[in-house]
Amino acid sequence: MEQAMIRIRMSSHDAHYGGNLVDGARILGLFGDVATELLIRHDGDEGLFVAYDCVEFKAPVYAGDYIEAYGKITRVGNTSRAMEFHAYKVIRANVDAQNPSAADVLSEPELVCYARGTCVVPKEKQRRANVSP
Repeated sequence: MEQAMIRIRMSSHDAHYGGNLVDGARILGLFGDVATELLIRHDGDEGLFVAYDCVEFKAPVYAGDYIEAYGKITRVGNTSRAMEFHAYKVIRANVDAQNPSAADVLSEPELVCYARGTCVVPKEKQRRANVSP
């Protein structure tokens, strides 16, 4: 099945709570971007994200952390595309209060969020992006 990944550094603008904690909705936004890429690759159209049926936040994310968000299409219907997502912290920032620019590359990525959802590409919008006109 199709797979996609995006890597991004969480900025101070992403921090929503005390202690530079990033709002979980920011991670869901990354999943939306991954879903869009998957739909473009699969159908040649951005489609629409219609629902999450599972969202599990596993660990906190802070400004300065690097996050990799992965997604894959797990089932293809006539217009629906079931997807599964994982977000991992790969670099942890702000590890030393005396040295605020310090960061650590994690030896093992840390799962910060898991989700499943469904997207739809209307029949009239479906076209294969990898087929020449």
